[in-house]
Formats: sequence, C-alpha cells, structure tokens
Amino acid sequence: MFRIPHVKRAVWVAMAAAVAGLTLAVGYLSVRIGRQATRDEAQPADVILVLGAAEYRGRPSQVFRARWSTRWNCTTGKLAPHIMTTGGAGGEPVFTEGGVGRSYLIGRGVPPEAIIVETEGESTVHSTTLAGEIMRRMGLHSAIVVSDGYHIYRVKRMLQSAA
Repeated sequence: MFRIPHVKRAVWVAMAAAVAGLTLAVGYLSVRIGRQATRDEAQPADVILVLGAAEYRGRPSQVFRARWSTRWNCTTGKLAPHIMTTGGAGGEPVFTEGGVGRSYLIGRGVPPEAIIVETEGESTVHSTTLAGEIMRRMGLHSAIVVSDGYHIYRVKRMLQSAA
C-alpha cells in the first residue's frame, strides 16, 4: 500500500478544500447570475440605460439590436422619459456604440430630444461610470438597465457600488 507522508497529506487536504471552496463559490455566483438574468425589476425611472455592444460600420450587431427588442421596444415615456445609449468607438473610429444606438432609436421613431448619448466608454465599467456622471449632472437618479441577461448581475453591482 502506498502511504502519503503526513506533510504531503496536509497539502492534498488543503488543495482539495480549496478546489471544493472554489467550486461552491462558482456555483453560488452562477445561481445568482441566473436568477438576476430572469428577474424583471422594471419600474418607473428617470432613464432607460442601454449598454452598448458591437457595431459594424455604423450598423448595430445582432447582440446590440437584441438589447433594443426588450419589452420597452424603443419607446420612452411609459417607464422613463429618456433613453441613454452608451459606448465608445470599438475598432472603427468613425462610429461609436452610443452614436449607433442613437441613430437606431431615431430610425424607429424615438424623438431625438428623449435620447442621451455617452460615446466615450471603452468598457462596461467605463461606460457605467460615465453614464452615472451624466445622470448626476442632469439630476437623474434612477435607471432601468438593459443588457444581456448574464451581464445584468455585474452591471447592477457596478452601479450600486458607484451610488
């Protein structure tokens, strides 16, 4: 029979405990993300904040368009008087995600004066920080965030920590 020395056994036990702890943490986080992704917490707010996604030469990607096909269907006034589009230039400096979102909304009948645009964000963290600053300057205090389901949990935590 093969015997593991006492020190090696302690190392193996510690590694097994670390792996088990990590597995539990990932499982817990996955459940939290899944629950948040299916939860509808929409209530009247000051702005609908739609996070940017890829655009290709001024045209929104399928993911970006999907964010607009939520139940708000690009309308303002019922849940919020404003819509904010976010996102800077991706690989193409001529267009920004925020600007493409604005054009997309105007093309679907949303009045330009109802649209607020953030065009500098280079990441989700950067865009949410800039959106929060714009909201503070405009006296807006609440937002309905629209993004991918798996993304909402992280974005919600970012916005709560910035408040």
